[in-house]
Amino acid sequence: MEQSKVYFSKEITPQNVVKLYETLQKELTGKVAVKVHSGEEGNQNYLKPEFMKPIVEKVKGTIVECNTAYEGERNSTEKHKKLMENHGWSKYFDVDIMDAEGDDIVLEIPKGNVIKENYVGKNIKNYDSMLVLSHFKGHPMGGYGGALKQLSIGCSSTVGKVWIHTAGQEKDQTKCWDKVAKQDDFLEAMAEAALSVVEFFKGNMAFINIMCNMSVDCDCCAVAEDPCIKDIGIVASLDPVAIDQACIDLVKASNDEGKEQFLERVNSRNGTHTIDVAAKLGIGNKEYELIKLD
Repeated sequence: MEQSKVYFSKEITPQNVVKLYETLQKELTGKVAVKVHSGEEGNQNYLKPEFMKPIVEKVKGTIVECNTAYEGERNSTEKHKKLMENHGWSKYFDVDIMDAEGDDIVLEIPKGNVIKENYVGKNIKNYDSMLVLSHFKGHPMGGYGGALKQLSIGCSSTVGKVWIHTAGQEKDQTKCWDKVAKQDDFLEAMAEAALSVVEFFKGNMAFINIMCNMSVDCDCCAVAEDPCIKDIGIVASLDPVAIDQACIDLVKASNDEGKEQFLERVNSRNGTHTIDVAAKLGIGNKEYELIKLD
C-alpha cells in the first residue's frame, strides 16, 4: 500500500488550519458536517469556536455533535444545546446535535469482529461530506483522542456510545457503566464504528488534528488535568489512521519531558490498538510520509 500523505506545521493559528486544509487539495462538496468536540462544562482545554471560525467558514460547514452517555452537561439535547450556546458555538455557526430527536440510523459493519452495527444520529444523512476537526489529547479510557475517536464515539448517538463502550453488550444508557467491556474489545469496537462512518461518507472526508493544550484527559472531562506537554502543531491528512499515527509519533519525537506522562496514559490504556485495528480494517494506512510545511 502506498504511503499516506500527512502534512504538518508547527504554527498553531486559525489561519494555518485553513492553509493545511487547502494543502490537502480536497474539496468537500455538498452539505459539509464539521465534527468538533463541544467541550464539557468546566473543561479548560477544549478548542474554542473562535479558533475554528475561519476553517468552518472556509468549508461553509455546520457544526455537528452527538449527545453523551455519561453524567454532565451534554447527555441530553436540551442541556447540550444550552452548552453549545454557553461555549459560543451557536453564536458563530449553525449547530446540529445529530441525535437530538428521532430514531438513530444503523450503519452495518460486516467486517466487524466486536460489533456488527453502529448507531449514529439520524441527521448524519443530511450531509454529503465531513471535516473532522480533532483536538489531539489524552483520554481516560481510550488512551488518546484524535481522528478515530471523533469518527467513532464522536459520531455515535447516546445509544451508539453505550454500544461501543460495552463492546456490543448493551444499548441502555443506565446500564452502560455496569457492563464496561474488556479494554481491547472497547478499542476494537471504536475502530469498527469508525469504519462505518468512513464508509458512509465514501471518501468525502478530510481530517485535521490540532496538537495543543495536550492534557492526559479528554475534553469530555469536566475536571481535567492541565496540559502536560508543550504544543506541537497542526496535522492534516485524508487518512484518519495515518494522521493519528503521525500525532503519536510526533509526541514520541518531542524533546519535552512531559511526553512521558502523556505516553504513559496512551500506553497504559493500550491506546494505539485502535490505530492497529483501524489499519487492519482498511480504514487507512499506518505508513505515511510526513510533509513539513515550515
